Amino acid sequence: MSSVTIIGDAEFKATVLDAAQPVLVYFWAAWCGPCRLMAPIVEGLANSYGDRLKIIKMEVDPNPEAVKLCNVEGVPALRLFKDGEMIASSEGALPKQKVETLLSNYL
Repeated sequence: MSSVTIIGDAEFKATVLDAAQPVLVYFWAAWCGPCRLMAPIVEGLANSYGDRLKIIKMEVDPNPEAVKLCNVEGVPALRLFKDGEMIASSEGALPKQKVETLLSNYL
């Protein structure tokens, strides 16, 4: 069983861009209603995909560098990285099946 790792801008390069395995970054905000809907989905993904995917959670307000680098324009937002490159992205709340479909295209 894996868990979601919470990081900030300072850890972004080492944790996401330099990671050996694919990384899904979940951008969220405390004031975001749809983010509350996505949180249990992201936790569930960590349990289901933890063996082949690292899942990172980043709050947008205190992490402007990562938000800018990942072109996050709204939350919740998902960014999938592999070998330091963003290979997929999504903004807005998604049902679990849509997120799994997004991931299955790359894992």
